[in-house]
Amino acid sequence: MTGGSSTDYPDMAIDLVDLDRYPIEDLDRGRGAEFLRACQEHMEEHGWCNFDGFIRPGALAALTAETNELLPTAETLTIKRNIYQGKVDPSVPEGDPRRREYVHSAVQLADDQIPAETLIQQLYKSPLLTDFIRRVQKKAELYRCADEFQALNVVALQPGSWHAWHYDTTECTVTLLLQAAERGGEFTFIPDSRTDASEDRETVDLFLAGDMSKARTFSRGAGTFTLFRGGYSLHGVTKVEGSQPRVTAILTYDERPGRVISDDINVRIYGPRVEKILAERTSPQATASRP
Repeated sequence: MTGGSSTDYPDMAIDLVDLDRYPIEDLDRGRGAEFLRACQEHMEEHGWCNFDGFIRPGALAALTAETNELLPTAETLTIKRNIYQGKVDPSVPEGDPRRREYVHSAVQLADDQIPAETLIQQLYKSPLLTDFIRRVQKKAELYRCADEFQALNVVALQPGSWHAWHYDTTECTVTLLLQAAERGGEFTFIPDSRTDASEDRETVDLFLAGDMSKARTFSRGAGTFTLFRGGYSLHGVTKVEGSQPRVTAILTYDERPGRVISDDINVRIYGPRVEKILAERTSPQATASRP
């Protein structure tokens, strides 16, 4: 079962995805069934799947052009957070790496800033794509995120920027690289560095201290589609070098329908614009106008 808001648009995965290489339109028979089985096995063993050239070249050009037209309307967000994306736990001892907060800057479009008619929104709302992601993870149900800010984001890391180390607020992270950096900008992570019950503190602490020996990375060209267990794998993006920004779409899904992220986390991620939106909703004037 898949879910999310309905749309009047056709399923854009048919037009955008290279179905010759990645037959997601029929995962029950023939090549599609074999492809799905290989994806499931790789996800179980490694915690990620990486699909180079997932988007057809012509479609990628259209997606990238569309996104680059929107990015000048986005804000440059300077985000300060610990690896868990929340406030620092005061019970954690001074000097513990878990108290450390990291700062990074990015030009970022939240879901409410990406029009419904854009190709990237239509791809995100594709039932075919959602069902493919669900089945790779062997989930009984999967829904597109209901959070008005976090559901779909586009993030541009400018030269000299990086994406700070963190865990995601959902189990599986799904990204589409729209434009690669000339150099650097490598997605880097520690596979399964925590579970629901515990965390590999030794590996995580060494990583945060600069020891990358247990980290994983892989090359990703523009058009690459990636699934990985971002809620359980500490990850980030290394510094972007050269003259071209690294542009990524982040597609968020959840097993629970209607799930939204806490106001605290959204304000920490998206800053004053979202803080103002949320404050206006709880103002006395807004409360008085409700039926």
